[in-house]
Amino acid sequence: MAGLLGYRSLPPKAKNLVVAGGLTAFVFGAYFYTMRAVGGTDELQVAIDKFEADKNKNAGDANMPSKV
Repeated sequence: MAGLLGYRSLPPKAKNLVVAGGLTAFVFGAYFYTMRAVGGTDELQVAIDKFEADKNKNAGDANMPSKV
């Protein structure tokens, strides 16, 4: 509880700075955690590339003249 008592004795501007610093640290931490979690895997891009390759392969087969 000593930390809480020390916080209460601070002037209002210092309290605001402590709260602002804590909130800023939380926001940056959440941002960097999210970017790391999302950027870690590229499964969606791999699936899109595979789909486009299959689509282009099938489109190439459709453009070939028949051998009749």
